Amino acid sequence: MSKHVAILMGGWSAEREISLRSGRACADAAERAGFRVTRVDVGRDIAAVLAALRPDAALNVLHGRPGEDGTLQGILEILGIPYSHSGVLASALAMQKDVAKVVMAAAGVAVPEGRVVSRQEAAAGHPMQRPYVIKPIAEGSSVGVFIVTEQHEHPPQELTRDDWAFGEQILVERYIPGKELTCAVVADKATDVIEIVAATQFYDYEAKYAPGGSKHLLPAPILPFVYQEVRRLALKAHHALGCRGVSRADFRYDDQAVGTEGLVCLEVNTQPGMTETSLVPELAIHAGMTFDELVRWMVEDASLNR
Repeated sequence: MSKHVAILMGGWSAEREISLRSGRACADAAERAGFRVTRVDVGRDIAAVLAALRPDAALNVLHGRPGEDGTLQGILEILGIPYSHSGVLASALAMQKDVAKVVMAAAGVAVPEGRVVSRQEAAAGHPMQRPYVIKPIAEGSSVGVFIVTEQHEHPPQELTRDDWAFGEQILVERYIPGKELTCAVVADKATDVIEIVAATQFYDYEAKYAPGGSKHLLPAPILPFVYQEVRRLALKAHHALGCRGVSRADFRYDDQAVGTEGLVCLEVNTQPGMTETSLVPELAIHAGMTFDELVRWMVEDASLNR
C-alpha cells in the first residue's frame, strides 16, 4: 500500500495564492513519487476534514496563518497525523518576529536593531531615525512592509487606515543597506546561499517582494568567509528556534561594513515557498536534489512531536 499523503494548501492568509501554487507543485511531485495524494484547500473545518480523511502523513504547504503559526500543527498533533516542517512551538515562535529576534540574539545570531510600537505611534511621527523598515509582527515578509527613507518626510499614512489588516502592534527596524541573502536548512544541513537582486529598489512605500521582480544569484557573489558565516547562522537560527524539516533564513548584509559586522538575520521562515521556482527548491536542485526528491524527503521526514 502506498502512503496516503494529504497536501495542505490555500488557507485564508494574505499568502493564499502562493500557497495554492506551492501545494499544486508539491502534490504533482508527490504523485510522481508514488504516494496516494489528497489535495486539501484548508478551511475553518480542517480538523473535521483531516479526522475523516485519516492520511498517513500531512505535507503542510500553507504560508502565514494557520499553517505557519503553530495552530495547524496543534490540530495535527491532537489527531495524531505525522506532518512536515516545524512543530507547534517553533512555528509559533518564528512567526512572532519580535520574540524570535530575542531568541536568535540570545543564541548569538545578530538581528537588526528595532522595537515594537503601536501603529498609531508609528503613523504620528518617525519612531526611529530614517531609513527604517516597518513590518507586521506576524505576517509573511511580502505583506504590509514599508521602507521609509530620508526622502519621506512623514511615516506612511496607510498605517491609519480603518481596513489595516496587520495588527495594532508593528515592528520597526533599522534599514540595512546592501545585499539580500537567503539560506535554507534541509535535513539539518545548511544549503548554499542565494543573493536576491530586486528588479526595483525598495524605496517606495508600496515595497513588495513581488515574484518575478527579482533575480537569484546562486551561489551568492560574496566573500567566502561571509558566505560560510551565512550558512553557519542559518543553521544556528534553525536550531535556536527549534525548527524541523525545511526552513529558510533571510539576511541583510551591508558589504561596506568590516568583516561580517554588516550581516544580520531578518527572520526564519518555517514554511518557505515550494513552487518549482521558489528559493528552497532552487537551493536543493543546486545541491543535487531534484524537486521530486525534496518533496519525497519532506513526506518521509513527517512526524509528531516536532
